[in-house]
Amino acid sequence: MEAIIIVLVIVAVLIIIGIVIYNGLVQRRLRIDEAYAQIEVQLKRRWDLIPNLVQAVRGYLQFEQQVLTQVTEARANAVAAGARGPAEQAAAENALTGTLRSLFAVVENYPDLKANQNVLELQEQLTTTENQIGFARQHYNAVVLDYNTSVATIPNVLIAGPLGFRPREFFDAEPEASTVPTVDLGNLSAPATPSIPPSAPAAPPSAPPPA
Repeated sequence: MEAIIIVLVIVAVLIIIGIVIYNGLVQRRLRIDEAYAQIEVQLKRRWDLIPNLVQAVRGYLQFEQQVLTQVTEARANAVAAGARGPAEQAAAENALTGTLRSLFAVVENYPDLKANQNVLELQEQLTTTENQIGFARQHYNAVVLDYNTSVATIPNVLIAGPLGFRPREFFDAEPEASTVPTVDLGNLSAPATPSIPPSAPAAPPSAPPPA
């Protein structure tokens, strides 16, 4: 009888431990979903801003239509990649950031844009959104790391696999793609006149030859 009671106690303890582990894994997984949702909110905001930016600069960039087409196509690819998981979406967003970098590099060649308040405001909003995306990405990757570590370590690993808890993908970004390069349109000016080095001092006049 005592042996049966001991077995029942052990079984009950194991069940309780299993429930605690399961609940912890579920909570970690939900935190990942919440963090990913925050990334999506900021990405959607960027997607909404880009068409406005393209429309605002199109009139100035008459001979730069290719870069505008690249930005538009990269945006469409990023929107479509949202349903293919964090890894593919991160790659598409990095490509979009690269095209935005190219666009702002081209903008530097058009000083008239410095007087366009709409472009300045859109650029500021995009830069702010990029910062928010960076913060959201860091938070998401942190909770993914915590979750992946949890499902791979004992004792969680003993029940994580059988119950369908799989490692999650990180939302990676290239270091140079973490922020959109800012362009200070207010400081664009004509090229500076090259400085002229000071001339060497004139040599003293030579003495007249002896008579």
